[in-house]
Amino acid sequence: MSDTPAITFLHRAEYVVARLALAALSALPAAMASNFAGWVARTIGPRLPVSRVADNNLLLALPRLTAEERATVIVDVWDNLGRTLGEFPHLPRLQQNTPSGPGWSISNAEALEIVRATGRPVIFFSGHIGNWEMLPPVVARHGLPFASFYRAAGNPLINRLIIALRSRAMGVETPMFAKGAKGARLALRHLAQGHHLGILGDQKMNDGIECRFFNLPAMTASAAAAFAVKYDCPIVTGRIVRLGPARLHLEVGPVLYPDLEARRTDEIGSLTQRLNDQLERWITEKPGSWLWLHRRWPKELYTRKWRN
Repeated sequence: MSDTPAITFLHRAEYVVARLALAALSALPAAMASNFAGWVARTIGPRLPVSRVADNNLLLALPRLTAEERATVIVDVWDNLGRTLGEFPHLPRLQQNTPSGPGWSISNAEALEIVRATGRPVIFFSGHIGNWEMLPPVVARHGLPFASFYRAAGNPLINRLIIALRSRAMGVETPMFAKGAKGARLALRHLAQGHHLGILGDQKMNDGIECRFFNLPAMTASAAAAFAVKYDCPIVTGRIVRLGPARLHLEVGPVLYPDLEARRTDEIGSLTQRLNDQLERWITEKPGSWLWLHRRWPKELYTRKWRN
């Protein structure tokens, strides 16, 4: 029996709308598509109920921010999300080190050369920061194309469309693994065969392990650390920094190596905490670049905060 849900009329209608929107964005110059989508998102998004989730998250994680500062961050979050969507169809055409306007650049590229020279499988770790969709294409252009996990869209037609767009941006064929037990098994096999894997590890995972995030308990996906320990993989951290409309910069961060002499569970916990700490540093530096729109912490923390 197929795991793919039956395609309904609503699925087809949503797909047509998505294709028309992508066609319109593709027809615009990259900077204009970014500006337009950013304007739409920051105009509508802050008025949506989900923005209250972002405000609650900011109250928990960055309590020193005033109400006005939180509102500014939320506008920036929506602007970044809109721009990320608007830039999506343009990613394959962006050029490296353009003097101005759309393009991409990279710092600490030598870290990629070092891990590539080892010949070992590599795990790339980041979060929903800046235009996170640009991370795989930039790394692939440095000779390290990687497979990645993804959260399957409810509409199978749109899901296929998103996968096709990501493959086109990468420029090479790489598998994508749906989140879940089956995807994890396939990802492990992929690493065992000497290939590379990318993980966005910033969202809540109830069956993960408890670590600290902004000095609060947070259930955290431990896959990056667990895979690294199992296959002795370096973990390359990195984030995409937005420098302007469709002008994106990959900042390659610290490379973490698992301590294979340590007790396995202790090392998985230690590595996962170090990854959370890195995410926290990036987010604190540019709060509006992160996707604050999902509940990251346990439910009781939110209710306790509102009682106090």
